[in-house]
Amino acid sequence: MKIFAIRDAADQSNKDLAYLFYYEINRKFYIELPEKADPWETPLLLASFVKNGEQSINSYWSRVWVQQRIVPSDRQNIGQILRDNGLKSYDEFALLILASGRCEQDDYYLVPIAESALPAQIVRRLNRKIEDVVSLQNSCLLVFFRDGTIRKCDLSAYFEREKRFSILTKRPEYFARVQIQTGGYGVQWDENLTISYSTLYKMGNRVPLTAEDFKAFASERVINAAEAAEILNCSRQYINELVKTDKLHPIKAAEKNTLFLKSEVLKRNWQ
Repeated sequence: MKIFAIRDAADQSNKDLAYLFYYEINRKFYIELPEKADPWETPLLLASFVKNGEQSINSYWSRVWVQQRIVPSDRQNIGQILRDNGLKSYDEFALLILASGRCEQDDYYLVPIAESALPAQIVRRLNRKIEDVVSLQNSCLLVFFRDGTIRKCDLSAYFEREKRFSILTKRPEYFARVQIQTGGYGVQWDENLTISYSTLYKMGNRVPLTAEDFKAFASERVINAAEAAEILNCSRQYINELVKTDKLHPIKAAEKNTLFLKSEVLKRNWQ
């Protein structure tokens, strides 16, 4: 993961106006806005989120912001542009970094920063990102957050209000295929059906787990070594090596079968 502060060259105070996160393997962008972001200072596309009281920008709109700052892939002479910049193929992140995120339409630019340099308000918010999720009956999700809380989220009213989710109420088997977004920024069923971690945190009720909840979790989120190897596109021997080097942690180790949390295996593809 790489992190960048978004700043305005016209502002001599070098104030951080937002933060861009990039996950290299999955090629996903996310933007986080300060809690008291000023819509007049915030980049135009992101200002509408500030006005709506939103601080976490999903991968779709974060990518749109990035695409507005780079040469489009359908540019007539794109091949020559890539060759002139030493690129073998079209790479949004590489093109963004070549100019430090600058474009002709405004004065915003990117500055790489360490995760430890993020302000406390952003760190607190990111601690509420999603560690794991399991689908329950009646349009409910059991969501495990990084701050240690577990919340049961009843999405019935949300789906009624947001009509694009209607397919999930009509097809429970599709609802059951919920996945964690890269980095734990929310859950998704496809690119257009996503719910942010902050929305789920606010709507969810913190409840003690029941035996049925645990059974549902184990059924959907615990996998064996063969399934882990398939997810990581590697051999069983490599899975064993990850365990030996303390890079993958089995929840149950047995001579013939080893079990892992699916979420931890998936995170190997985020690094």
